[in-house]
Amino acid sequence: MGCGRNGTFDKTPDWRQWAVLLVYSDKWIVNSKELPTTHYPLNTSHYPLPTFLLAWWRFFGCEKWELVLNPVEGHGYWDGKKVFGELPRKTDYEGPIAVLTRATIRLNKLHRFWKYVDPVASQMTGAKGFITSIGIGEVPWIKQATFSIWESKEAMKNFAYSLPEHAEVIRKTHKENWYSEELFVRFKVISSTGTLNGKLPFKINM
Repeated sequence: MGCGRNGTFDKTPDWRQWAVLLVYSDKWIVNSKELPTTHYPLNTSHYPLPTFLLAWWRFFGCEKWELVLNPVEGHGYWDGKKVFGELPRKTDYEGPIAVLTRATIRLNKLHRFWKYVDPVASQMTGAKGFITSIGIGEVPWIKQATFSIWESKEAMKNFAYSLPEHAEVIRKTHKENWYSEELFVRFKVISSTGTLNGKLPFKINM
């Protein structure tokens, strides 16, 4: 998927940066003898990645930031599918958390979406407990997602629901029916390796 320039979904793509999202079933992970169940460094040789991607990365010497995530909470659909399986809407996990929000925007709501959401997204980087974020998506301006990491679930919720501008956007989203489809998933970060813009954005505390 493509990426935005400013750490969230953006009207101007960053043509140098791309995202690859892979989803593995519990059965695949349990049957993999190379992956311990608690913590492991991500090694792409363990995963059935497309060979052209591996060849591309090696040829161009691409910088890579690789994450292994365990979905713990969520709801919604991605192209009509529950791609992360059946998840509870809420758990008692309160530690460092990664969040993926993804939506397909109705064509007749694009103007409203970008009018209200773009300014609010720019405030996220200054929120207390914010660590990093990146915007991704399959279709520019229409199918958008933001992946962010926070020091705790509480910090993420404070930004999402305590910021008046963000709370107003959430209200308008549902009242005006902006999306034909939406997905919201929270993850526990199992592994974080590599670099993004020359540094490791998030380090696991062992």
